[in-house]
Amino acid sequence: MDRRDDGVVVLTLNRPERRNPMTDAMTEQWRQTIAGLRQDRDVRCVVVTGAGNAFSSGGDLSWLAERGAESVPVLRDRMLGFYRTWLSIADLEVPTIAAVNGAAVGAGLCFALACDLVYAAEDAKLLVPFTSLGLHPGMAATYLLPRVAGVGVAREMLLTGRTMLGAEAASAGLVTRAFPRETLLAEVMEIASRTAANAPIATRLTKIALSGGGHADLEAALRWESLAQPVTMTSDDMREGLAAQRERRVPRFRNS
Repeated sequence: MDRRDDGVVVLTLNRPERRNPMTDAMTEQWRQTIAGLRQDRDVRCVVVTGAGNAFSSGGDLSWLAERGAESVPVLRDRMLGFYRTWLSIADLEVPTIAAVNGAAVGAGLCFALACDLVYAAEDAKLLVPFTSLGLHPGMAATYLLPRVAGVGVAREMLLTGRTMLGAEAASAGLVTRAFPRETLLAEVMEIASRTAANAPIATRLTKIALSGGGHADLEAALRWESLAQPVTMTSDDMREGLAAQRERRVPRFRNS
């Protein structure tokens, strides 16, 4: 974990020799890390990336190869815990950003798509090859891919196992934007810094409003905004934002 003075926290999946698979040990470390971040009021933005040339190769295939003795209920409970642990990044109240620096495979890609913003290296390989391994998709693939990129893209990637490069994924709406690999992390850190500089209360409430793809209809949006906006109207941060605009300076938000 790399904690910066501006409130940005960078989390790096760090098993580069194996392309950062989601092992049992890494899963437990992830669970503890997210639990700590939930309680940390100084965090304003979280960036996730991978060490080496890959983002994540997904589930630990060496573990899968050893299956066979457990019953379906036992495996179901194990997989549900695995999914929920990694996808808990979506539950953080602060904005989350995936910097997909290289291959994002299967559960690794789904994990990235659970973040609020996803930026990929132009040549990063993105794929969900579950069915080619004899597996039904997991890690909420059948929810995340259609929600993010539409049913058509989800069908092609999940049914055919097609690999999509980062540049094409940006055009298809699967990721937010793509950058050259050598500048990806610098671009993402600049975006994270700008995000962290915004008013924390307003940002958190906006993230909640957009969760799950936004409100069901116009009336639901109006009811939420007519309450959430007055909450921010009474904050010290709003007064600071208006003062900074009048004085032509950078605001100093204090999360109050």
